[in-house]
Amino acid sequence: MKLTRMGVGNMGKFSVFLMMVMCCWASMAESEYMLYKDSKQSLDTRINDLLKRMTLEEKIGQVTQIERSVASNEVMKKYFIGSILSGGGSVPSKQATPETWINMVNDFQKGSLSTRLGIPMIYGIDAVHGNNNVYKSTIFPHNVGLGVTRQKIGAATALEVRATGIQYAFAPCIAVCRDPRWGRCFESYSEDTEIVRLMTEIIPGLQGEITDDSKKGTPFVNGQQKVAACAKHYLGDGGTHLGTNEGNTVLNRKKLFSIHMPAYNDAILKGVATIMTSYSSWNGVKMHANRNLVTNYLKNKLNFKGFVISDWEGIDRITTPPHANYTYSILAGMNAGIDMFMIPMNYTEFIDGLTYLVKNKFVPMSRLDDAVQRILRVKFTMGLFENPLADYSMAKYLGCQEHRDLAREAVRKTLVLLKNGKYSQPLLPLPKKTSKILVAGSHADNIGLQCGGWTIEWQGLSGNSTAGTTILSAVKSTVDPKTKVVYNENPDKEYFKSNKFDYAIVVVGEPPYAETFGDNSNLTLPESGQSTIRNVCGSVKCVVVLITGRPMVVQPFVDTVDALVAAWLPGSEGQGVTDVLFGHYGFTGKLARTWFKSVDQLPMNVGDPHYDPLYPFGFGLTTKPTKAT
Repeated sequence: MKLTRMGVGNMGKFSVFLMMVMCCWASMAESEYMLYKDSKQSLDTRINDLLKRMTLEEKIGQVTQIERSVASNEVMKKYFIGSILSGGGSVPSKQATPETWINMVNDFQKGSLSTRLGIPMIYGIDAVHGNNNVYKSTIFPHNVGLGVTRQKIGAATALEVRATGIQYAFAPCIAVCRDPRWGRCFESYSEDTEIVRLMTEIIPGLQGEITDDSKKGTPFVNGQQKVAACAKHYLGDGGTHLGTNEGNTVLNRKKLFSIHMPAYNDAILKGVATIMTSYSSWNGVKMHANRNLVTNYLKNKLNFKGFVISDWEGIDRITTPPHANYTYSILAGMNAGIDMFMIPMNYTEFIDGLTYLVKNKFVPMSRLDDAVQRILRVKFTMGLFENPLADYSMAKYLGCQEHRDLAREAVRKTLVLLKNGKYSQPLLPLPKKTSKILVAGSHADNIGLQCGGWTIEWQGLSGNSTAGTTILSAVKSTVDPKTKVVYNENPDKEYFKSNKFDYAIVVVGEPPYAETFGDNSNLTLPESGQSTIRNVCGSVKCVVVLITGRPMVVQPFVDTVDALVAAWLPGSEGQGVTDVLFGHYGFTGKLARTWFKSVDQLPMNVGDPHYDPLYPFGFGLTTKPTKAT
C-alpha cells in the first residue's frame, strides 16, 4: 500500500514534469514561429507573419495616431496605438532638453513594447525647417528661401530630430505655391514645378540614399541617423482659388498633373516613406475622401508602398461643418485609401467608429489589412523593431555648431538683392569701418520674427524664443570695433535732426503665422514697418531687409530706399544676412517666386500670359565679395 501511494505520488510528479516540458516545447515552438521578430527574414515574410497574428483591436490601434498630450504608457498598452505626434508647440516641458524629449518618447515606446506582440510605435513631429519645435535646435531658413538656394538641409534635420529620440518628420512640404496670398506659401519652395522637383533631394538627406536594388515605390529609411520623411500635402494644396488655405483647387486634370503631381512622383522614386493628404479639395472633392487620386493613382498607378497619413483632424473636415458625421468621415477616409489617421485627440471615438465599420463590413478587412501592412513596412524598413528605444548618444547634434554653420551658409544663399543704389551708385556691400550707423525696424533684434511660423510654437512667437543670432547682434559683431552701432526700432523724423548716420539698415517684415492665420488678401507690410521705412530712408541712405514668407507690396516705397533685400524667413542664424550685406560673400540668390506689382495681378506666375511683374521669376542682382572696409 505504501509502495502504491509512492508510485501514485511519483506518477503525479512525472505528469507535472511532463506538462512543464510540453509547455516549454510549445513556448519554444511559438517563439520559433515568430518570424516577424527575425531581422534575417524577408520584409514580406515579417509583415505577413505579424499581420496574421494581429486581432482587430491591434490592427485598428496601428492606424491610429494620437497627440502627445493625450498619450501615456498605459494608453499605448491599452489601445495598441501605432503612432504619436507632437503638434506645433506640443512639448514635454518648456525649453525641454533633448534628454527630456528622449525620456518621454521612450516611456511611450515602453508601453507599446509591453503589449502582446510588442509592435513599436512611431513618433512624428513637424520638423519643417530644422527640428523647429525644440528649444535650442538649429532653425534653418523656411522653404521659401531654400527654393532660392537649392541648399540641402535634410541630413542635418534628420540628426536634430533623432537627437530628441524622434524617428519621423512631417517634411518636406512639396506644395507648388501659385498664389502668395496663401498662408502656407512660405512652406513652398517655389511657384515653379521644376524647382520643387529639385528640392525633393531633401528626402535622401532625411532618409538616406536609396540603394540600386530598391523597387520603385518602396519606402527607404537607412538606419538610426535617419528619419522617415513625409511628402505633403497631396494634392494641389498650393493651387487653391485666391490662395485660400484648405480651399478648392479649380484645375483640369492635365494642369493638376503637370503642375502639382511631378514632385510626388520624384519623392516616390526617392523612397519617401509616407505621404500626407491635403485639407484642400480638387474641383470640389476633398482630398481626404478622394479615392481616385489616393488609391487609384498614388498607390496603384505610381506604386507607392509606404503609408498615406491624414492631416490633423483631416477626416473631420471632410464634412461641413467639421465632425458633423464622424462615422461617415472615417468611412470616407478609409475607403479613399488613408492608412494612418492623425486623430489626434478623440482617439476612442475613432477606434469605436472604425471597429463598428469593420465589424459590420462597411470597411472591408482587406482595406484595413492594406493600411496595417503599409505601416508595418515602414516600421520594419527603418529598423524600429530592432532599435525601438533611443539613447542619449545623439543629443549632441541638437543645435550643434556644424549645423548652425550650415544654416548660416543657407541664409547667405537665400538672400535676393532686388535693388542696389540710386543713380548708378551701389550701396552694397556696406563699409564696416565708418563713424556711426543706425539699425532700425521691428525685425532687427527679434529671433522669433526672424524665424516665422512653425518655430517653438505652431504660429511662431515674437521675442527671443530660442537660441540664435539676431541681425542686430550680427551687425555689431561684424563692423569695425570703432564703428558705433545705434539701434532704434522706429525713429520718427525728428530723431534725425539731432542724430547723423553714415547709413541705416532697416529690418522689417511680416509677423509670424501658420496656415489659415497667414492667409492675406492685401500683402502689405504692417504700418509700423512702412513708417520705419519712410522715416529712416527719407532721412539717410538705407538698405531695407525684408523678413517675409512671400513677396509683398513694395512699390509705394521702392523708389525711396537705396537698396532692397529679400531675406525671406532666415531662421536662427542672422549672421548669414550680415555676411552678405558687408561683403564677406556676394549676393547670388535668384527669385524662385514672381514678385508682383499689386495684388490685383494675382495669381501671376512665370509663363502666364500678361506676365508683368515688378521683379520677374529668376531675378536677382549680384555683388562680388570684397575685403574693403
